[in-house]
Amino acid sequence: MLVLRRLGQALVTLAGAGVLVFAMLAATPGDPARRVLEARGVTEPGPPAVAAVRAELGLDDPLLVRFGSWAADAARGDLGTSWRTGRPVSDEFAARLPATLRLTTAALALAVTAALLLGATAALGAGRWPDVLARGIALAVLVVPGFVVGIVVLDLVVVRAGLGRVIADGTWATVFLPALTLALGSIATWSRVLRTSLLEAGSAAHLRVSAARGASPRRRLLVHQLPHAAAPFLTMVGLGTAALIGGAPIVESVFTWPGIGRYTVEAINARDMPVVVGFTLVAVLTYVLAGLVVDLLCAAVDPRLRA
Repeated sequence: MLVLRRLGQALVTLAGAGVLVFAMLAATPGDPARRVLEARGVTEPGPPAVAAVRAELGLDDPLLVRFGSWAADAARGDLGTSWRTGRPVSDEFAARLPATLRLTTAALALAVTAALLLGATAALGAGRWPDVLARGIALAVLVVPGFVVGIVVLDLVVVRAGLGRVIADGTWATVFLPALTLALGSIATWSRVLRTSLLEAGSAAHLRVSAARGASPRRRLLVHQLPHAAAPFLTMVGLGTAALIGGAPIVESVFTWPGIGRYTVEAINARDMPVVVGFTLVAVLTYVLAGLVVDLLCAAVDPRLRA
């Protein structure tokens, strides 16, 4: 029942997002047919050529008909044609998707590992110097924008220290620095949420009984507190994973990472709206799927949520 209810909510959310995304595409200034012809190498398209492309793209149809056609194409994975390159947006994304997934996977692994270490350290040493140090690191990372961190890392570590490459090629060999830059904001947020959840779980009555029986603080943390703190932490990780993809354009542009994010930034500069709209739709879909998976995982971890 929970799965069906959450699946229904996800479909409604996707439908609403689809309406907003199409409205953004429809409100774009300029004639899409003229942009497509320019992408095909026609520098000064005449009225007959523009009319032919408008008929090809269905731009003269009523708005509801165009929305139905666009939604049907999007459901099949067809995100339209890039005005800049003249190629299908889905093909452009597919060619760059492995690099973005590689970057996101590395950033997720770094963020989860660092957040667990900082959050657990802060909870174990609550009120003492480990707690102050862990929270200070998280706060310092949180207040600095990601693009500033990326530029500083690129200048100090790559250019001056000679560690790494100025131009990343999208392989695992060059993924560490951009992944670390992308993960820093998530590390700060997730570690603070985990610390709070661990401290709340540590105040439960059964933890005092466990301490009275001689259980060490580390055992109480791993056996009792961490499972109780898993639900809010998983929620942050799930939604944060989608946020990593949403934040990838900045990091990919700074490190010249050949992924979807950098391609989208180039499309924004060129006002290539089908690409921008396609990336927006992909980002929304990622958020919805991440939320659905997180809710189901939390229900599996915490029986109280199944009700």
